[in-house]
Amino acid sequence: MSTPAPIVGRTATSIAEVVESGLCIGCGLCEALSGGSLSMSLAEHGAMRPAPVDGFGPGQEAAVLAACPGVVAPGRGVGDAIWGPASLLAMAWSGEPDVRHRAATGGVLTALGRHLLATDQVSFVLHVGPDPDAPMRSRWVMSETPEDVLANAGSRYGPTAPLAGLQVAVERNEPFAVIAKPCDIGAVAMRARADEGLRTNLVATMAMVCGGQSRLSKSQAVLDDFGLTEDQLQLFRYRGYGNPGATRIETAAGTAHEKSYLEMWEDESGWDLDARCTICPDALGEMADVAAADAWPGGAPTGEDDGFNAIAVRSEAGRALVNAAVESGHLVLGEEMTAREFDHLQPHQERKKVALRARFEGRATAGLPTIATPGLRLDECAEGLDPERADAERAGTERRAGQGRYSEVAVRLEPGPSTDF
Repeated sequence: MSTPAPIVGRTATSIAEVVESGLCIGCGLCEALSGGSLSMSLAEHGAMRPAPVDGFGPGQEAAVLAACPGVVAPGRGVGDAIWGPASLLAMAWSGEPDVRHRAATGGVLTALGRHLLATDQVSFVLHVGPDPDAPMRSRWVMSETPEDVLANAGSRYGPTAPLAGLQVAVERNEPFAVIAKPCDIGAVAMRARADEGLRTNLVATMAMVCGGQSRLSKSQAVLDDFGLTEDQLQLFRYRGYGNPGATRIETAAGTAHEKSYLEMWEDESGWDLDARCTICPDALGEMADVAAADAWPGGAPTGEDDGFNAIAVRSEAGRALVNAAVESGHLVLGEEMTAREFDHLQPHQERKKVALRARFEGRATAGLPTIATPGLRLDECAEGLDPERADAERAGTERRAGQGRYSEVAVRLEPGPSTDF
């Protein structure tokens, strides 16, 4: 990794400040490293937060801060300004037709997880899946068979805390892989610096290129549209069974309801994202061995198709994994691409990346902490931003800060029920 870049402003000095300043993504690392003294709880606004936020024992909070995505987001250094270093940019999809159909987009992450388990390279995959007792919600899981991975396939747009299971995974002292959001994978990379057991047993990390994490209120709004309550649900599926596939709801009474992808997501004002997502330094999975993205020209689907991912292979381990998965038939590689062709598939990511430094400056001017970004080239990205737009981004962020839109009361409740299963 490159020498750390200068921090725009300052970073938070406590997890309470991370939460209160709108930088918490609810990844679950706090729970994993607290020894049971706190757990991830659903706050009133519909996001996962550590509770009690000041419930750490000696040394625990410092360990969390060293890897917290609300404090630091690492990159791999020299590479394309937007997409970072990658030995391969290409189209790809699952080599198993059923997996390709059921999983989100082309099923690449599901295919890689299944390959690792089928070839005994890992004992389990740490990722997330639907909570069987509350289908609209998600929980961390450890899939131990290829069938388990498929059972937990599909995007989970609501709040997730995959890293709440990280310490449990490490303590198994077995080889494992992680599939998660880019912010989660960045935290795993930072935590591995201080955890020999994690470094030793972590075989591969895989990330989905992320448009942001919605709060549970987004899903609740869907139920409201159909006149349903959460206790009526038997299934809540956000994606899959086609590309992009519909959001599908099934009730215990046997009724079914669907929204198309565009009906669900076309109006960005209704996404109800966590505040950190608006200034996410790495939504592109730079610290993952392999990152997989939606692959729609112009950034949005125009209908259903067979399912295709655009993938970025970030490391030697990632290239070896992809090559082996192709050889085993779990994965199919398509046409190679350039970074600028990736821009065309993910234009919103390019627009956000070039604006990030200006948004950080707006937060800093407002007195709010920002995020350290070693190796992420934000200065280089900012060179692509028109000065007039840069001024607007800074002023807009500062204005929103003054309106309290990044402020959040830290969750100081007693820990809720464990997220173990």
